[in-house]
Amino acid sequence: MIIRTTAYPRAGLIGNPSDGYFGKTIAFAFRNFSANITLYESPDLEILPSRRDHSVFRSIGGLAEDVKRHGYYGGFRLLKATIKRFYDYCQERNIEIDNRNFTLRYSSDVPNRVGLAGSSAIITACMRALMSFYHVSISRHTLANLVLSVETQELAIPAGLQDRVAQAYQGLVYMDFDKAVMEKRGYGAYENIDTALLPKLYIAYREDLSEGTEVYHNDLRSRWKAGNKEVVDAMRFWADLTVQFRDALLTRDHARMPALLNANFDKRASLYDVGDGNRDLVGTARRAGASAKFCGSGGAVVGTYEDDAMFARLEKAFVPKGVAVIKPDYAPVFPGETTAPVK
Repeated sequence: MIIRTTAYPRAGLIGNPSDGYFGKTIAFAFRNFSANITLYESPDLEILPSRRDHSVFRSIGGLAEDVKRHGYYGGFRLLKATIKRFYDYCQERNIEIDNRNFTLRYSSDVPNRVGLAGSSAIITACMRALMSFYHVSISRHTLANLVLSVETQELAIPAGLQDRVAQAYQGLVYMDFDKAVMEKRGYGAYENIDTALLPKLYIAYREDLSEGTEVYHNDLRSRWKAGNKEVVDAMRFWADLTVQFRDALLTRDHARMPALLNANFDKRASLYDVGDGNRDLVGTARRAGASAKFCGSGGAVVGTYEDDAMFARLEKAFVPKGVAVIKPDYAPVFPGETTAPVK
């Protein structure tokens, strides 16, 4: 039997990066790209390399360009950490799994290191494949926690729950990481909202801008833990923006949304140097009349646009800069979940 599983990138729509700080966020998963796992039984446990794991290059310049685009690590460390964490999870809970081995292959076309959660998409798809192969049932909120633990515990990558919740639940997800709730049960309050309520959205990305999420989060977390007033106030500000945006969604008040998205980025840019390239991404979109904010840690932006004429202006402004612009194809809510009613 061949098992095939998929997970999708996500865009942090509003509230990020307050997800690791007891805040509130809204994010969505989209199907324009995907991370895919193929798994089948075999005599030995084997992980097959993907194109991101190659070690042969045409030149020293080719190696440097590969590192610039993909970093120093391919998917091997993600998959090995995921398999180990899945095994540990089963051991900790006395979940019996049989002794069968498997061969695993992954592929991903998610743009790398631009804040679209490509790494956690690979981990999520791998977890789903392991769950299917060993017949282990894991709830969506637990899956999100488990994927996060692969990155934070096994690989020491600073991260929050937003990406993993969006990828476990899919669709459009409102997340409230209230401290009391999180400390009591270990996960937040998650609510799927109908994607039909969204305004017209675009995503623009450029693969040579992001430093990687750990560069940003290390500084922010240390300032937050130290009680830096500017950072603590910013977390409250982003959480409030999220509530306002959710209210605007449920009342179909699309006119309120662009200013909320712009405010999300502007507050972020006031806390640290986001880089000239990232500022240009946002500025280019805004000069075309659209709103813009980071999807994640930089390198990609998401925002609203009014009509096809404005989207054409975005393409005309971005493409000469080497920036791709897409209309997100929203991933359906993962089976078993229901969308929230419109209030």
